[in-house]
Amino acid sequence: MKMTFVNVGYGEAILLECPDDSRPDGVFHALIDGGGANPDEFADRSSGRIPIADFLTARGLHRLDLAVSTHTHEDHICGLLHAAQLYPPAMLWQTLPPAFYLGLHPLDVRQARTPSERLFLQALNDYISLCFLTERNGGRIEMLHAGAARTLCPGLTAKVLAPDEADAEALMQFTRGLYAEHDSEAFLRRLDELDARMNNYSLMLLLDFCGTRILLPGDTNRAGYDSIPAEALAAHLFKVGHHGQIDGADQALIDCIRPKGVVCCASSDRRYNSANPDTMRLLRENGASLYFSDCPAVDGESIPPHAALEFTIGMNGAWRARYLPA
Repeated sequence: MKMTFVNVGYGEAILLECPDDSRPDGVFHALIDGGGANPDEFADRSSGRIPIADFLTARGLHRLDLAVSTHTHEDHICGLLHAAQLYPPAMLWQTLPPAFYLGLHPLDVRQARTPSERLFLQALNDYISLCFLTERNGGRIEMLHAGAARTLCPGLTAKVLAPDEADAEALMQFTRGLYAEHDSEAFLRRLDELDARMNNYSLMLLLDFCGTRILLPGDTNRAGYDSIPAEALAAHLFKVGHHGQIDGADQALIDCIRPKGVVCCASSDRRYNSANPDTMRLLRENGASLYFSDCPAVDGESIPPHAALEFTIGMNGAWRARYLPA
């Protein structure tokens, strides 16, 4: 199996390609998030950054069997919409009910007071568009929460570790409350509150390919693992949550996961103190090899410009990583 972390700057886009004789080209294709769609993110491409739609086109992709929206933040979902416009997914996984989007309406991005509010409003609008596009093109939307398990293709399974039912219900209620609010000041307060909570409503997946376990927690920070049994978190590869910020992991979490390799999706400018030096040091001191989707300046790491970080995972449990040239 190939698992590719595309260099979308500050954001996440993970392409899975797994052998599957039942597919037209013999490969199962899944995209977990798609990075952002803000042109400013790709104005400087010296580190190899590339919009996800451009990467997939260059890759020669013909379709998406599965798209996964871990949560509704611009740096995850807006690029996913752009990818889906080129390759409408046969299936869309999310943390909300399939028809939930039908009760929502486009929001006026001009009411934002800050750049973060503008980006979040755009993400919410793109969520609606992604759902409409998926169903209009014959795709199916599925809501998943903790306890769900799916076989994606021969040898590859996915278990959902979060959100649990209580968090899924809370997400629905917060979102309904936001869209029902007519007072502009109260609306913006609700918007900021939902924005702050959204990371820990992420769809957290534990992939297993022929015994190699891969933990993909979206933007979940260390406080978002409390409802998950410690023994369920063990993984060979770990994509550290919240872009490797200081709250992305702590010693207790690493003791549960015990990863051999860690991927950090932090931008080369280390925005918001992503790829936090203390977090990276903690991971390294616990024996994990560090890999990056972009090129953040991290002590002791020499990261070449690259369009993506690609893992090849064998059926015997062996895996190797390489940076794909920009």
